[in-house]
Amino acid sequence: MVSRVERGPVADWFWTIDRVFMITFILLMGIGFMLSFAASPAVAERLNLDSFHFVKRHAAFMLPALGVMIGLSFLTPRQVRRTAMVILAVSLLMMVAALFFGVEVKGARRWITIAGLSIQPSEFMKPAFVVICAWLFAEHARQPEIPGNLFAIILFGIVAALLVSQPDLGQTILTSAVWGGMFFMAGMPWLWITLLGGIGVAGVFGAYLTLPHVAGRIDRFLTGEGDTFQVDTARQAIIRGDWFGQGPGEGIVKRIIPDSHTDFIFSVAAEEFGIFFCMVLVSIFAFLVIRGLSHAYKERNDFNRFAVAGLVLLIGIQSMINIGVNLELLPAKGMTLPLISYGGSSMIAICVTAGFILALTRRRPEKRAQERSLFRAAHSVPAE
Repeated sequence: MVSRVERGPVADWFWTIDRVFMITFILLMGIGFMLSFAASPAVAERLNLDSFHFVKRHAAFMLPALGVMIGLSFLTPRQVRRTAMVILAVSLLMMVAALFFGVEVKGARRWITIAGLSIQPSEFMKPAFVVICAWLFAEHARQPEIPGNLFAIILFGIVAALLVSQPDLGQTILTSAVWGGMFFMAGMPWLWITLLGGIGVAGVFGAYLTLPHVAGRIDRFLTGEGDTFQVDTARQAIIRGDWFGQGPGEGIVKRIIPDSHTDFIFSVAAEEFGIFFCMVLVSIFAFLVIRGLSHAYKERNDFNRFAVAGLVLLIGIQSMINIGVNLELLPAKGMTLPLISYGGSSMIAICVTAGFILALTRRRPEKRAQERSLFRAAHSVPAE
């Protein structure tokens, strides 16, 4: 145990970190590891791999991901900005490289192989993009003559163009929703809200007309016709699980879901552990978002406020999309459930997001002084 009177990086970190946030992130990672035992063996066996192939890889990804989260949580807000700038620049270059040299999977080029490792650059781009846009919005709010909002719009256009080029409509919608939420918090004029909203609707309609796989997914969602095997099977798994599930290892429907360890791990959780367990899982994600927005609401620094809100929205909206697909409330889209689904790029990138959140929500001396001033003002306590 670290004493409060000790001084040093580790002691300061221990007493200033939001331990509730950190425990919640680690809890989600633990749940994800537990669910990998339920969801991945059937997939590994279909691929003629060792039954626990994906379980072992999931554990191997967890260790560096946890190290990344804790390491980033030591950063100051300025160091968070600088780190995000480097990550954003590298990930954007890798996204461009993936378009030309990446591996094509199901008609999309989203992955690039470096030193034998397959990396999805767009996963790392998202938290860095949120932090840099938060900084641009904050700079414009601090000094209106700085065209921070304009630069944020240009950066968003570059990111959206790269995502559409892959193509990855789901990540485009996710990034657009988070960016729009931050822009709204930054005081977006109603003219911009209307204009950008119209562009977003037009973009989705254009994707429906020009991208056959997008049109196919939307048509299958609206009509229920065509190849709906995966979502139909996921629904059966949820129904079979009932309130309290069939028990660990007792799932049957999960064995025929092709992506049970990634996009449809929520359905596996429902079959084996029940709808009640899934409600608890949803509540954990909701708690993260609400706690993050509460931190942002109390934060006086514009950069910290926009960044924390954007980062928790990134986790919250991604989880909503994944769960919505599993429940057939949204068209099928390959998107992982944060910290739960199998996937190295996704897990480490979400831990980058978590590390940024932990770094930006730490209790610093200036924040404690502000809180004491607010307390004295609210309770009419004279200053010392």
